[in-house]
Amino acid sequence: MAQDDGASLLTTELAAAQSVLAPGEGRLLAHAEHGGLSFEVKFTPQALWVMLRREGSGGLALRFPVFGSDAVARVLPADGAIASVEWRGPAGHATLRVTANSFGLEQFRAQYCYTPAVPFRIGKLPRDIVPFDAAGLPDPSGVTVEAQQRKLNTALLYFTLGNAGFGKVLYVQNLTALNPYFNATGSKPENAVQADLPELGYSLPLNPETGHADLPAGKPIMLYDTILAVRAYPQAEEGDSAWQFLDMIGGIYPLLSPPEADFRHWPLRAEATVQDLIHAPEARIEHFGHVYFHPYTASEYPDVMVQLAIASALENWGRWKGVKHPLVREIMAGIEGFHDKDLKTLRRYLPNVGKDKDANAVDSWYLYHPMLNLANLAIAGNEQARELFLATIDYGIKAAHHFQYKWPILYDVRDFSVIQDVAPADQRGQTDVGGIYAWVMLQAFELTLERRFLDEAIAAIEAAKGMRFDLNYQANLTAWGAAACVRLWRSTDRKDFLKQSYVYLASFFHNAQIWNSDIGMARHWRNFLGVTCLQDAPYMAAYECFDSYSAFERYLDYGGPDLIPSVRLLLSEYCRHALDRAWFYYPDALPEQGVAKEDIRNGYILCRLNFPLEDLYPDGQPAGQVGQEIYGSGAALIYTTRSFRRIDGVPFLIWCDVFVRAVHKIDATTISMRIDGPAGTEARLALVMEDGRPLNSIEPRLTTSDCQTLPFELQDGRLEARLPADASLLLAWNENGR
Repeated sequence: MAQDDGASLLTTELAAAQSVLAPGEGRLLAHAEHGGLSFEVKFTPQALWVMLRREGSGGLALRFPVFGSDAVARVLPADGAIASVEWRGPAGHATLRVTANSFGLEQFRAQYCYTPAVPFRIGKLPRDIVPFDAAGLPDPSGVTVEAQQRKLNTALLYFTLGNAGFGKVLYVQNLTALNPYFNATGSKPENAVQADLPELGYSLPLNPETGHADLPAGKPIMLYDTILAVRAYPQAEEGDSAWQFLDMIGGIYPLLSPPEADFRHWPLRAEATVQDLIHAPEARIEHFGHVYFHPYTASEYPDVMVQLAIASALENWGRWKGVKHPLVREIMAGIEGFHDKDLKTLRRYLPNVGKDKDANAVDSWYLYHPMLNLANLAIAGNEQARELFLATIDYGIKAAHHFQYKWPILYDVRDFSVIQDVAPADQRGQTDVGGIYAWVMLQAFELTLERRFLDEAIAAIEAAKGMRFDLNYQANLTAWGAAACVRLWRSTDRKDFLKQSYVYLASFFHNAQIWNSDIGMARHWRNFLGVTCLQDAPYMAAYECFDSYSAFERYLDYGGPDLIPSVRLLLSEYCRHALDRAWFYYPDALPEQGVAKEDIRNGYILCRLNFPLEDLYPDGQPAGQVGQEIYGSGAALIYTTRSFRRIDGVPFLIWCDVFVRAVHKIDATTISMRIDGPAGTEARLALVMEDGRPLNSIEPRLTTSDCQTLPFELQDGRLEARLPADASLLLAWNENGR
């Protein structure tokens, strides 16, 4: 994005930096060469400076504050770092340790830990990045920022300096390591990393009530955990810049403190969910002689998205169980009530919706998401779904043509008149609806083989080009857009669609929380790699979480081995952590004080029901303020059917935390399979009983294609093994010692 004239201002902080940035100025503590960059650490009474420069191109400096006066700096033993220094003074002492990528890539980590000698109060500090030119003069004027932190998402900046010869920079503060600071000071890192030119980077967040941060004496506390990746050849074109962003995120991912994702027994949760859908009166309501599901617990009018989201998940569940679930038939019996035969479309509400709703208003994405799930049912063989999908598909195309593939927020279903054009947060419409539209068109092509549907998908993706990091509106729509692109690439052999899929993914992961919060009550749940549901939302949402998971399973399947390694890594890690993180949307998995009790926007919360809460917050706010999602009840069913393999005649389920492909039953007690994870990483595979009973009568043997035997360990009643995430395996077993 273009920068304003403020970038050329010389501030007090920049003026002070001049005395240390120029070559030969300031007290030099350390010097090294790494990759194509020259690295220095300098000391002044106000700050420690880490400087990276490329010959003839200037560079950037990182500022780490020195507190108090009369501080004395010294060099410490490196112990594997490229620099390790400390200062000591009346205000305490601090250590700065800088490490670099062992392979020689231009990737660095600077950890700055401060121990106050006395109770210490920190006020507002300048942001920590200072770009400078070849002469060593501060020069933020030409900085071009492509992406920066949004709310409590990853604290990142993705930018290019004015002199492109330095390269493209990804700057990240590892917020996981800074949790003790946030809890000690009552602060939270919302928009902590920004480009407020001429300043850019991280400024220590302060307590919002007091306007300062108080630290106790004698306790070491990490103030900065700065991670930098630099690429000497910056990519400017939209698709190239997107893959470079993803590649840099993948490169530093191991430094971002990813936790181990815990095993969750989703089949038990799924079975309980189905029973609640059948029996809980708070879930169901009758209209026109048919049963419909509320969107939230005993709240809101039934709408078409809710019914089809549940029906599609139940159809998946039924196929997994080997039976057709009667609830699907029950839902489909009433789905015609949403069909407007005059307009030839599905309406959001039934004809008898209350006057407190605008029966003609439709969110742009709400037209297409029900069609996606209707197509899922049709592709699975449901003839009623096929007929209804094909009867309404042309209205969806008509809407796309009317809006020229650039949809508003809200419009009138009768005549396409716009009710709300843009969102207040960013003054844009629903920018990623073209992505889910393209996926629906590809489903139509799969069902009919009519070329016009393929052409519609291409037109929608082409129209989305140029939005770069502004593409994301709603997380799951962006995920389906990525899946549509990679499917188009396979259908047309046009490599530009693969590249465009990276644009969708870059926008998706820009909105991710690649950190684990321990702020307040958030220590009781997981947010690592969660994605905020909307581009301006403060929370992660259950439905968007599992719908994105479904989209990425398809993306990885279509993409196969031709994806760049960082994309395979990030998508596999997103899905791995979703299996753990999503468990905490369920109120019975949270402490009582972590669940909203008052001012719930929709309905109320019943902890005994196996329906997820809509909202989880990384800053520890009570979960469920929006309500308890009945429309998200498919979460447990989707996680079960994608991560647990149920094979006829096999007495256990096979669980894996990455996707398993090519499963074949060789004989009664032998199975071959391929683990479809990223090379160089580890996966976990477990044998588990569907009903949760301990697995104690099986003697399994697990062997890789190179004849390596992998041991199982008993873990909470399941047998679990760790293995290469891209392994081909043979699994054999004996029962009862036979």
